[in-house]
Amino acid sequence: MEFFFEVLIGGLLAGVMYSLVAIGFVLIYKASGVFNFAQGAMVLFAALTFVSLLERGVPFWAAFAVTLALMVALALLIERAVLRPLVNRSPITLFMATLGLSYVIEGAAQALWGAQVHGLELGISDEPLELGGLLLSQFDLFAAATAAVLVIALSLLFNRTRIGLALRAVADDPLAAQAVGVRLQRVWAVVWAVAGFVGLVAGLLWGARLGVQFSLSLVVLKALPVLIIGGFTSVSGAIVGGLLVGASEKLAEVYLGPWIGGGLENWFPYVLALLFLLVRPAGLFGERAIERV
Repeated sequence: MEFFFEVLIGGLLAGVMYSLVAIGFVLIYKASGVFNFAQGAMVLFAALTFVSLLERGVPFWAAFAVTLALMVALALLIERAVLRPLVNRSPITLFMATLGLSYVIEGAAQALWGAQVHGLELGISDEPLELGGLLLSQFDLFAAATAAVLVIALSLLFNRTRIGLALRAVADDPLAAQAVGVRLQRVWAVVWAVAGFVGLVAGLLWGARLGVQFSLSLVVLKALPVLIIGGFTSVSGAIVGGLLVGASEKLAEVYLGPWIGGGLENWFPYVLALLFLLVRPAGLFGERAIERV
């Protein structure tokens, strides 16, 4: 049982890493209905910028501040140059725009910082820590604590502030929100800026785990099952979905892998997501679409 709980808790902590990427998707989709496929490229751009500044002798917190400023500026530029001109276009048009944008961001990152692989050290050891007889990764515990702080901060922002009230109004009915004086462009700008910050946090943690390389942008694919299971419109759903994906893939790899073959954790989350699409398309916390005819 100790081994089972080690695998389970390790999977839950790994799932938090997926949730950090998924939160960026949820924020933008909830406010504007846009599935931002460029979120993975934003994670890569943040990690590559930060580690490149560190390698040039910039102090840690100064590099963090400069990278955060660049990520907010990038997010605002995307909102102004891409989202606004495509308002009221079809969802597939918006999706294809963000897909093309992801390659533009990756190309810009390569032009600015080069294509070499970087190691990123945040000062957090990845050695196992014994808690109650269980061996847990210190880095995963730190990532879980970071995600918890981030979710609490986002909950306070969107539930206790005027901009949060405006966001919920826009998410429920954009036209009605605009009719009562809510400025859609301002709400979108704030949401994209927050998504840029979330991308920075996810980029630093994933960069420290995998190394800062261009394959880091593919972490977006791990977020898809999380979004399908948790729901595209819920921050808490992104967390729960990430926990389910992380736990299920680790348990499947350990207990089903010897019978089926290795590599289950690469595709098992998509099987789980497919089952959710068949049974509960909106996800656990997603809002079901209601159409009046």
